[in-house]
Amino acid sequence: MYDLTVLMAWGEFAVRWVHVITAIAWIGSSFYFIALDLGLHRDRNLESGADGEEWQVHGGGFYHVQKYLVAPETMPDHLVWFKWESYSTWLSGAAMLMLVYWLGAELYLIDPAKADLAIWQGVLISAVSLTVGWLVYDFLCKSPLGEQPTVLMVLLFVLLIVMGWGYNQIFTGRAMMLHLGAFTATIMTANVFFIIMPNQRIVVADLKAGRAPDPKFGKIAKLRSTHNNYLTLPVIFLMLSNHYPLAFATQYNWLIAALVFLMGVTIRHYFNSLHARSGNPHWTWAVTVLLFILVAWLSTAPQFGMQAEAAEPRGAFAEAEGFEQVTDIVLGRCSMCHAAEPAWDGMLWPPKGVRLETPAQIAAQARLIYLQAGLSTAMPPANVSWIEPGERAAIVAWYRAGVAAN
Repeated sequence: MYDLTVLMAWGEFAVRWVHVITAIAWIGSSFYFIALDLGLHRDRNLESGADGEEWQVHGGGFYHVQKYLVAPETMPDHLVWFKWESYSTWLSGAAMLMLVYWLGAELYLIDPAKADLAIWQGVLISAVSLTVGWLVYDFLCKSPLGEQPTVLMVLLFVLLIVMGWGYNQIFTGRAMMLHLGAFTATIMTANVFFIIMPNQRIVVADLKAGRAPDPKFGKIAKLRSTHNNYLTLPVIFLMLSNHYPLAFATQYNWLIAALVFLMGVTIRHYFNSLHARSGNPHWTWAVTVLLFILVAWLSTAPQFGMQAEAAEPRGAFAEAEGFEQVTDIVLGRCSMCHAAEPAWDGMLWPPKGVRLETPAQIAAQARLIYLQAGLSTAMPPANVSWIEPGERAAIVAWYRAGVAAN
């Protein structure tokens, strides 16, 4: 039987690839249509009765785009719906969440130093929180606050801060960032699935029946679409954060995430204003830079009340044959970088937040050590610590002995 760990690694890679591709498609179409809508020329008397128009050039061709405020008088023969970009992004992201954080909950999801949770409890909290977040947000949008977009956005920001803080009380820093991104992305996709698409279907049905569509459906969909537009950039940051321990492996990671949401607002405000020809608010870049500097400072600010890790190694990998030899190999070849205070010049943080200074840490990271330094030569980079082929073989034998003992 082929190595299950390798199959799982390639499965994660495939799902991540799909997730990135679909996210590019969704974000690209979202940015395009927001820019198109804001940039429409509405000062022209169009014979078609459209609300605005725009001429664009791309790929050697010219495009004449017209937008109808509610709907055209008659239904076109062919209508393109933009929905699967969103659905595919969320579905592939949910698959990633399950593969990495649910199946690997003991290592990536639950932090025993924060909360003593069973794996099933952590997974349950993970799943339920995404659903509850959407329900709270949807309730706020359907309340009278829906008529006050600015107040609603502020409340949404507060909700995101509270969720980030709450996740950080029980999950690892990496999982906190990822779950806050999933929480936000769930709101965005649910907006498409439960609000935007049903409202558009109502408009289409009215047109086919010869009825005049109610403008309120377009107004509601536009509010949710605007929220999605401002949430996009922070979600991308949160998706990428697991590669940067200075973002997730700090005591103030939830504050960093909150400031990133503000940066998303300032950046999108600049481009939205530019596309709408309503000004060129350069001040937004100054605010963004200041927020980024604050984020960088928080990432290295003094940490208080951090609990020590367990000193004794536990589990099948700690008891597997060859563990002592592998511990010596890792301590000699890897721990100069993978340490709380790396000895490598210019390195301020262990790569990806992975520390390999104690037998307990080495046993906990068995899978990554196997994939990165056993089966492949990814670690150390350029083999700077001169790890020998025999040492890599020892890592492989130790890991497989631990798997067999499980």
